[in-house]
Amino acid sequence: MSDAGRGRRNGEAGTENAVPTNPLRDPRDRRLPRIAGPSGLVIFGVTGDLSKKKLIPAVYDLANRGLLPPGFSLIGFGRRKWSHEEFADFARECAREKARTPFREDVWDQLAAGLRFVTGTFDDDEGFTRLAAQLSALEAERGTAGNYAFYLSIPPDDFPTVCRHLDTTGCTTGPDGSWRRVVIEKPFGHDLESARELNDVVGAVFREDSVFRIDHYLGKETVQNILALRFANQLFEPVWNANHVDHVQITMAEDIGLGGRAGYYDGIGAARDVIQNHLIQLMALVAMEEPTDFSAAALRAEKTKVLESTSLALPISETAARGQYADGWQGSEHVAGLTEEEGYDPSSTTETYAAITLEVHNRRWAGVPFYLRTGKRLGRRVTEIAVMFRRAPHLPFDTTMTQELGQNALVIRVQPDEGVTLRFGSKVPGTAMEVRDVNMDFAYGEAFTESSPEAYERLILDVLLGEPSLFPVSREVELSWMLLDPVLREWESQGTPEKYQAGTWGPRGADEILARSGRAWRRP
Repeated sequence: MSDAGRGRRNGEAGTENAVPTNPLRDPRDRRLPRIAGPSGLVIFGVTGDLSKKKLIPAVYDLANRGLLPPGFSLIGFGRRKWSHEEFADFARECAREKARTPFREDVWDQLAAGLRFVTGTFDDDEGFTRLAAQLSALEAERGTAGNYAFYLSIPPDDFPTVCRHLDTTGCTTGPDGSWRRVVIEKPFGHDLESARELNDVVGAVFREDSVFRIDHYLGKETVQNILALRFANQLFEPVWNANHVDHVQITMAEDIGLGGRAGYYDGIGAARDVIQNHLIQLMALVAMEEPTDFSAAALRAEKTKVLESTSLALPISETAARGQYADGWQGSEHVAGLTEEEGYDPSSTTETYAAITLEVHNRRWAGVPFYLRTGKRLGRRVTEIAVMFRRAPHLPFDTTMTQELGQNALVIRVQPDEGVTLRFGSKVPGTAMEVRDVNMDFAYGEAFTESSPEAYERLILDVLLGEPSLFPVSREVELSWMLLDPVLREWESQGTPEKYQAGTWGPRGADEILARSGRAWRRP
C-alpha cells in the first residue's frame, strides 16, 4: 500500500463530518446532536444475527432521529444473489421488527433509496471488484463524497482475507480528502499472540486512527455515565480510593444458556467472550484517573495508564475460578446442562462461568481487589458495578442494633433497569434504635423522558463522525490479553471446569475467592 493511498484513505481531519457552521453557536457546545456528513456503510456478514438484530435497526433509528445525511448509503455484501430491492425488503423487516424508534414510511423510503447489495464471497476478487464499482457509483448517485466505513461483522479468521481483498481492489482508497474506516467486532484475537497478529493484518491496510474496535458495552449510556458520575460531581472523588473503598465487584450475568451458539462458543468461553473486553474496559473506567479533557487521546491515555498498572492477583488457583452450568431450574423451567445442549461436545472444557481478581498498583487503589465475574444460566440477567466501601472503624451501637447493617455500596446498574443505587444505613422507625440498610435510587427511566439510544446507534454514528473515544486502541487490547492469558493457560492444564447448577450464582470455587478474605459476592 502506497503512502499516497494511506493519505487519501485516512483524511481524518474531521471537517467533512462537521455540522454546518452556525455563527451563533459555540463549536464547543456538545449539547446539540452531531449529524454525520456524506458517507456510507458497508456491512460484511449482513445476513447474520448481529446485523439483523442490531446493525440494520440502529441505522434506521439514526435515520429516524435525523442523524444521517440525506444521501447516506448502506451496502450489504454477502453470498446471496439478491437484487437491491430484495436486500431492501430484508432490511425493512429487520428495521420494523427490531428498531427502537417508531417505524415511519417516509424515513424508510429515504433510507431505502441508498440501499445496495453486492453478491460475493470473502475470497472472491470479482465480488470485491463489484463492491469497488458500487462505491464509485454511489459517490456520484448519492453524494457520499467517497467516505465509507467497512463493518466486519464476520468471524475474526476472515479479517485477513477481507482486508487483503479490500486493499487489492482499491476499496480502501478514495478521492483526495475522503476517508475509509474499518469496524472490527470482538473477539479481538484468541490470546495475546493472535491479537498482535490481527493488529498487524489490519494495520497493514488501515491506519490505527481508522480502525474502530467495537465494544458495544462502551456505547451504553450507563457506562458513559461512569465518567459523569465520577468527574462531574465532587461528592464521590474524596472517597474513590483505597482509604474508603474495600473492594469492587463487576458482574455480567446472563440467565440464558448457549442455545444455538454452541458451535461458536466452544473453544472461546466466558473469559474470552466477556472478561477480556467488556469487564476489563469497565474496570478501567472505574479505576482510571481524571483525564485532562474528554478527547479520545486523553481518555485512552488514562485507560491505558491504569491497565499498565494492573496485574492478576496471585496465586491464580485461589483468585480465579471457572465453571460449566449443569441442568437445573431457571425460574419455573427445567433447563438442560451445557454438555446436554445440542451440538456441544460433551468432553469440552470450555467454561460458561469465569471470575478473576485484579489489583491496581498505584496510590489510589493499592490493596483494593477488583473482582470480575461473568456467567450463563445464572440467577438473573444483570450487569452492574458495585463499589463496596469499608465498614466504619467504630460503631457506637449495641451489636443487636446493627445486625442487619451491611457495607455501604454505590451500585451502577448497566442493564437492565439502568441507574445508580446508593446503599447506606438508616434507623428503622420506632422507639428502639435499630439500623438497617436502605437504598437511594436513581433510575434512567424515571429521571429522563427520552429513552436511551441503543449502544450500536451511538457507536455507528461515532464511526461515521470519526469520533474514536469509545473504541479501544490496540494497546488496550494487548494489555487486556496480558492480564487474561496466564489464567487461560492455567485453566487449560486443569481439566474439566467445576459444575454449577443452572439458576444459581456460579460454582463454589468462585465463592471461595472472596470468602478467603471474609468477603462475599453480591446477589443482585
